[in-house]
Amino acid sequence: DESEWPHLPVLPSYGRGRDAPNGRFSSLIFGTNLTDVVITGNNGTIDGQGAYWWKKFKEEKLNVTRPYMIEIMYSSQVQISNLTLVNSPSWNVHPIYSSDIIIQHLTILAPVDSPNTDGIDPDSCTNTKIEDSFVVSGDDCIAVKSGWDQYGIKFNMPTKNLVIRRFTCISPDSATIALGSEMSGGIEDVRAEDITAINTQSGVRIKTAVGRGAYVKDIYVRRITLNTMKYVFWMTGSYGSHPDPGFDPKALPVIKGINYRDVVADNVTYSARLDGIENDPFTDICISNVNIKLTSKPKELQWNCTNIQGVTNQVTPEPCNLLPEKEIDCPFPEDRLPIDNVKLKTCSISGNF
Repeated sequence: DESEWPHLPVLPSYGRGRDAPNGRFSSLIFGTNLTDVVITGNNGTIDGQGAYWWKKFKEEKLNVTRPYMIEIMYSSQVQISNLTLVNSPSWNVHPIYSSDIIIQHLTILAPVDSPNTDGIDPDSCTNTKIEDSFVVSGDDCIAVKSGWDQYGIKFNMPTKNLVIRRFTCISPDSATIALGSEMSGGIEDVRAEDITAINTQSGVRIKTAVGRGAYVKDIYVRRITLNTMKYVFWMTGSYGSHPDPGFDPKALPVIKGINYRDVVADNVTYSARLDGIENDPFTDICISNVNIKLTSKPKELQWNCTNIQGVTNQVTPEPCNLLPEKEIDCPFPEDRLPIDNVKLKTCSISGNF
């Protein structure tokens, strides 16, 4: 019953709803200004019954943005674990303006043609850990965000200190891990390792555009296994959706310090498409120890590169000229982030019912 879903104002770092300019529906599980939140369930299932919402979205009958499955705002010490989430109306798990977040042992399932059913979207969050989870989605399996154009620039709250480990994704039309496109508060110090993707459009994808401002920097990725992919590496500097015409065309994003290593990929159409922004190149890209095996009908141009700068080492097929060979192992930090020292809390109920 749509009337039972409370309306909320637009998010201040976005300036409008993602589906429609007006406000948005509250999420199925929602909380704000909380401390010490545990959402867990012995792998119980929450069914978002998304087909109703997907139909309205596709028919352009929404004037308010669809609800998410779980959204926690302005909160700290948040733990979400041991659940199966199916058929979310839109994004599944959306921590925003929050800190000290652990997301573990989630199974998230939606039809691969369902609109905007992102798996996990840490948004303007600090100290977040995502581990041991599996997503089948119609959109990005993980989408790292921090606000949209002038609204995100003004709100100025980055996503930083993010750990992603032992994560598996299936999403034929989207990314395993997307950084952006709403990244106008900045994205910094992301560490992803032991990532698997099957029948997915791309591995880690950076999405940004003129008007976004801010930065994506200090990104570290290692030990990725990919099978049946359109792109292994993909960076887009022209992801041009904007909340309104009021964005600043001089707000250019800084993309630098992007490190990928230890990648094995099979049945690949394109090795890489790396498109920076004219007069705003993406810099300090490092790619090492990569073995890409191509599909039976690969594209002739395997590395399509513009407005980028960096180096590669032991990469097959041979990279583009903008990424010359250098004897280097791309870095991956060995220090532990504070969130790694936090133990997952579990709840149990005993007794006769």
